[in-house]
Amino acid sequence: MILVMSRDTHPGVQCPHCHSHLALVPVPGNNAPAAVPAPPPTPPSTAPPAAVSAQVSVPPVTAKEEWQPPPVAEVLAAYAGRVKDSATAMRGAARVRDSLNRARTAAAQRRAAQRTARRTPKSA
Repeated sequence: MILVMSRDTHPGVQCPHCHSHLALVPVPGNNAPAAVPAPPPTPPSTAPPAAVSAQVSVPPVTAKEEWQPPPVAEVLAAYAGRVKDSATAMRGAARVRDSLNRARTAAAQRRAAQRTARRTPKSA
């Protein structure tokens, strides 16, 4: 006997992004009718009851957990007791400004070199 898994026999749905099978699982303590999925309807069969195969139970597929960054308060807690040193902050800001100015100058020189390279001399 060959059993084929189709949309009718496979419970659950697929994720539109990763196409993994999702199973509807009832939450303990939730008695809402929508929380408990109804069993799939059985198609009418012309075969005698002895020849009807038992339904194959598909093990539930666990959903993938998405990564979330830690809370901001938890990350900033490491810096809570630090004292601001204005002299160090001023030196750091000056270094950042100097680095940005150097990058800006290098980009301008690069653009100028590209511009002159595109202007090829016209041959006579």
